[in-house]
Amino acid sequence: MSDVVVSPCYIGIDVGGSKIAAGIVALPEGRVVARRRQASGCARGGEAVLRDVMLMAEDLRDEGKRAGLCPTAIGVGVAELVDRCGAVVSDATIGWRGLAVRERVGALLPAVVEADVRAAALAEARLGAGGAFSSFVFVTIGTGISSCLVLGGVPVTGSRGLAGTLASGPVLAVGPEGELVSGLPLERYASGPALVARLNQVRPGRVQTGREVAELAATGDAAALGVCQTAGRAAGAAIAQLINVLDPDAVIVGGGLGLSGGAHWDSLQVSAHTLVWSDVHRDIPVLSARLGHDAGWIGAAIAAAQRGRPL
Repeated sequence: MSDVVVSPCYIGIDVGGSKIAAGIVALPEGRVVARRRQASGCARGGEAVLRDVMLMAEDLRDEGKRAGLCPTAIGVGVAELVDRCGAVVSDATIGWRGLAVRERVGALLPAVVEADVRAAALAEARLGAGGAFSSFVFVTIGTGISSCLVLGGVPVTGSRGLAGTLASGPVLAVGPEGELVSGLPLERYASGPALVARLNQVRPGRVQTGREVAELAATGDAAALGVCQTAGRAAGAAIAQLINVLDPDAVIVGGGLGLSGGAHWDSLQVSAHTLVWSDVHRDIPVLSARLGHDAGWIGAAIAAAQRGRPL
């Protein structure tokens, strides 16, 4: 008889504005057993995206069984607002508002639904860069921009489960006569799609993704470089405000654009550290997510493993 102990395995799925990433992870050690990735195709509607999620979950469940791993639960992280009962309560990108996502995925295995930013923050707290800190703010910058405060390894949900809406509302400034002047929401200036829109205003049809903008900037393209630098400065200013208000031990940044490095990352760092109000915060660590692009789905799997219990 074999003495090998097989750790419990869980399926995690991260549903974002541009891609669905998923996999099987063994916990508590965090060993990745399988990965999947495909375009999310949100324009097709919420039902189509949910069907893809169901098929991906079923495929991973069956692969796990064939390997003798038998995943026992599924976690789904979604780039929308998710309340404390696991209901999706917004439909800015993914049309799941009003759909019984947890119940339908739960027909395959016991399931939980979580906001993607909280899932990624949980993964960084348990297995990534957040493990060294008693408190940190996780910021994701990709198709959207959002944040999550983590205290003692636990993501803060807020009273309604909606904490973390960082960049959707307009930026307000005071005009010369004391009037309030409404500017663009941060997401419409500094997210991945915003970078595409801003560069295509200068050169119509040149790029389709934020990654392409970052890659062009890395070649020294002046227009792309300017877009990335200004977006990084704007994101860094928002991070500085989070630091001012929340006083965390560190900030951890994830998401496709947040992990792109280069001019965007350099500008974000300078802006965040320059625009904090107190000199005490000048040296606060602003770090890249250690789990990289896997943080979202691994965190969803951890949420599935916990299902209301600490792991």
